[in-house]
Amino acid sequence: MKSWRVLDTGLRPPAQNIALNRALLEARQAEEVPSTLRFLRFTPSALLGYHQSAEQELNLDYCKANHIAVQRRITGGGAIYFDETQIGWELYLHKRDVGTTDMQAISKRICHAAATAISALGVDARFRPRNDIEVDGRKISGTGGAFDGDALLFQGTLLVDFDIEKMLRVLRIPAEKLSDKAIASARERVASLKELLGCQPDVVQIRSNIIEAFESEFGVEFHEDELTLSEHARYQVALREIDTPDWIDLVSRPADGMPVLEAVQKFAGGLLRASVAFDTLTQTLRQVWFTGDFFVSPRRTIADLEAALRDTPLDKLESRIRAFFSGRQVDMLSLAPADFVTVVRLALKQPLTDSVIQ
Repeated sequence: MKSWRVLDTGLRPPAQNIALNRALLEARQAEEVPSTLRFLRFTPSALLGYHQSAEQELNLDYCKANHIAVQRRITGGGAIYFDETQIGWELYLHKRDVGTTDMQAISKRICHAAATAISALGVDARFRPRNDIEVDGRKISGTGGAFDGDALLFQGTLLVDFDIEKMLRVLRIPAEKLSDKAIASARERVASLKELLGCQPDVVQIRSNIIEAFESEFGVEFHEDELTLSEHARYQVALREIDTPDWIDLVSRPADGMPVLEAVQKFAGGLLRASVAFDTLTQTLRQVWFTGDFFVSPRRTIADLEAALRDTPLDKLESRIRAFFSGRQVDMLSLAPADFVTVVRLALKQPLTDSVIQ
């Protein structure tokens, strides 16, 4: 049976954790170390995706006032808030360990295993495409992965406890999303182990369950270990580059290059407001938020729609919304899918097409 390694690098500032990401991935790519499961935690951090700009994605004044460090990941994806109340887990694998480069297939396999580990704590956790783990429709873990040559870094975040309001305030989002009603709504879509179990879960048990689940999934045995000398050397080089303003500002675009535009419209099904973070350079809807006075069931539909519209090219807006609603059963009374297209285009001051108007 193959032997893989477990590392626990403890609670660290974000620059150190990101530098370790690079060091471990480089070492795995060079085949200097075996495939590895790493556990990690962050001091309060606002983490940008590799291609994101801090001014466009984060409320930097709030971060500064609340001593939240800003850092850039080596992987893509969106900005997230991370602190001591979350446990991070990461797999550093070789392509032959997973037998494919299809990230959706990899996500499904790894998330199913992780969901088994979480369920063993006493909740019913399930994988939800594309890369979330949920309990009763509420997100408890987000994941993502990226290849570097033949090496794969797959990351997961488990919400042991969580401050949803702080997470929302860290991000650059419309004021409507920070109202008491909006925060309460966001809480309904996210769950922590502490809330679900009614007590603080045992971190040692969480680690043990995750280790056991991945041992079973990959047919391996894990052994506890430390960083190698090679990884230490790579880490020091990476940290000198990452723990700098130049790395954090690697992508630096002004906030007005991604304005948050808004429109509100009364439809037969109710009042619908759209707030759109719009990338003027690429003509892309980076994020869309819908609020207002309307009925939708299931309640999570709006959150799912917002997720589906992330990073949507403007010319794909209508087709994305139509595809979203065509694949699910949603009760919206008199509100129609075309109404969402209409209000977004109004926010962008875009002319309405005949197909939308009809």
